[in-house]
Amino acid sequence: MMFALFLGCKIPYVPQYEMSIRAVLRVLGLDLVHLEFNCCGYPVRHLDSRSFLFAAARNFALAEKERLDIVTPCKCCFGSLKKAEYYLKEKPGLRAEINLRLREEGLRYRGVVQVKHFLSVLFHDIELDVIKDKIKNPYKELKIAVHYGCHALRPSNVVQFDNPVTPTKFDQLVELTGATSVPWSLKLQCCGNPLMGKNDKLARDLMAKKVADGLAAGADYLCVACTYCQIQFDLGQSEMAAARTGHRFLPSLLYPQLLGLSLGLSEETLGLDQNHLGEGRIREYLTQPIGARS
Repeated sequence: MMFALFLGCKIPYVPQYEMSIRAVLRVLGLDLVHLEFNCCGYPVRHLDSRSFLFAAARNFALAEKERLDIVTPCKCCFGSLKKAEYYLKEKPGLRAEINLRLREEGLRYRGVVQVKHFLSVLFHDIELDVIKDKIKNPYKELKIAVHYGCHALRPSNVVQFDNPVTPTKFDQLVELTGATSVPWSLKLQCCGNPLMGKNDKLARDLMAKKVADGLAAGADYLCVACTYCQIQFDLGQSEMAAARTGHRFLPSLLYPQLLGLSLGLSEETLGLDQNHLGEGRIREYLTQPIGARS
């Protein structure tokens, strides 16, 4: 099984996300191909819709040229690319206009490429039973507050990731590692990152409320599967620590880090030392490797 990996522009700020995804998918037998993708188009989506669609369509055309579907770890990129895909399929005249510009590079978008989030690939393409069979070190008594993120769920008719009101796929992926996904009331609320640089106080207030709610639910960790959300919960909380705000912390893990440890991968391979908060504590929850039990 092979996919074109679309990392997105923010991955240099969270290099452990790329490290852990590549390591996990290698164990699960999925190959990733590097293409010369450009930005997903999200930053200009509300400024120039045609530029946004052209940026996305060029990525689609590059993947189609190699006969590959796209997998992305970033839910912002996922939502952006899915929205572009939806518009280009719904508006054939607009697609023809975009293809005229793509023709200058010898490219063409035919509308056959599929865009998938990393979690969708695990859930649908690899499947839970296959992953569960490879678990070596299941967790014990580890409680996780699963954060879905906004762009994977809405608009639901466009992204088609999960039920936008009562999603369960991410929870199931977390629980196959042996961890428990705890119920918490702010589970589907925004992390606040889109407001950073516009209203930093509100962005941090949204984050702090989510963290407090996760702590009240008894969670040991947040778990995310989005570059922006990890920046917000990991780097954002560490900055609040430096500012001595009195904020109570709930460390954030990337899902491939959570899964990778249970698959038997090392902390170094998964980039756990590059997380800003609580990277070492999670080892306390790992059981003895299955092969080593008496």
